[in-house]
Amino acid sequence: MSLKQLIKTQQPLPIVGVINAYAAIMAKAAGLPAIYLSGAGVANASMGVPDVGITTLDDVLLDTKRIIKACDLPLLVDADTGFDDPAKTVQALIAVGAAGCHIEDQVDKKQCGHLPGKTLISEAEMVVRLEKAVSARSHPDFFIMARCDALENEGIDGVLKRCKAYEAAGVDGIFVDAVTSIDEYKQLTEQLNLPVMANMTEFGRTPLLNRLELHDIDIAMVLYPLSAFRAMNQAAMQVFEAIAQDGSQHAVLDKMQSREALYKLLGYDAGRSK
Repeated sequence: MSLKQLIKTQQPLPIVGVINAYAAIMAKAAGLPAIYLSGAGVANASMGVPDVGITTLDDVLLDTKRIIKACDLPLLVDADTGFDDPAKTVQALIAVGAAGCHIEDQVDKKQCGHLPGKTLISEAEMVVRLEKAVSARSHPDFFIMARCDALENEGIDGVLKRCKAYEAAGVDGIFVDAVTSIDEYKQLTEQLNLPVMANMTEFGRTPLLNRLELHDIDIAMVLYPLSAFRAMNQAAMQVFEAIAQDGSQHAVLDKMQSREALYKLLGYDAGRSK
């Protein structure tokens, strides 16, 4: 089922971030319906750099292709600012099998949406960016979302003005980042005509709301972009510290996935029998 179809049948649709192909396999095994490749995930996990516009479309495509090859869940991709050419970006993502993408209204040297001091392009410039992306859509099911990072700079009224213009550009959904209250989300769903995605990223500006709360205000999608990645990092650091301090991993075995569990998820025995 396509991402567009899932959004119509299951609201709010949970979309979980996966940093690599194996994480995608785990998400599917857990029964989740859709997955996400975060720009920060590509920058942090694959390249070891902060999410400040360093990554390229080729970097994102490399991780996208590996995830799609390993897992058939619909994959939403963070396309940052559209890179050098939003049309080329959409065409490339469709070619490798992505289910959709979002494009934001920051300048090319963007930064995390939950950090202060973001610099935006104008509403008119963003409309042109989105129109290029929409015009390049060669597959009707490819979901194009506009991400708005204007809340800190322009307030909810400025965000609503921008998002209505983005709707008119022909996108399929709206993603406003760094929302600070459920009331702001409610204003978005009441005043916009397209599906709205809520970003439940941890340790940021947005309160962590339950899907039932978000259902009650008509949020269509709930994003958990780096939840598993943060947990993996914490567990890995504890293992590394134990080895460094104790000379053994014995005390942290309970934090590790067993060999049996790994092989089961990868279909190891089935692969050997072929």
